[in-house]
Amino acid sequence: MPYRSIMVVLAALTLASCSSEEDVTGSISSCAAGLYSAYNPKDMEQCVKVCKVCKHGATTTCTTSCTLRGAH
Repeated sequence: MPYRSIMVVLAALTLASCSSEEDVTGSISSCAAGLYSAYNPKDMEQCVKVCKVCKHGATTTCTTSCTLRGAH
């Protein structure tokens, strides 16, 4: 039975990571614009800073998230 619970959790995490993660209120976009006049989410430094400041993320998770989104 624990195996099934683990599989359900892994499936949920996989589906969550595939979501488009849209910013409905625009708060992240306006926060990013406040940090960078020409925000480039593909720039690793900018992406990580916006993630940490605007989304209150940790360096490790933000770096991973930005890498998965194609930042260099």
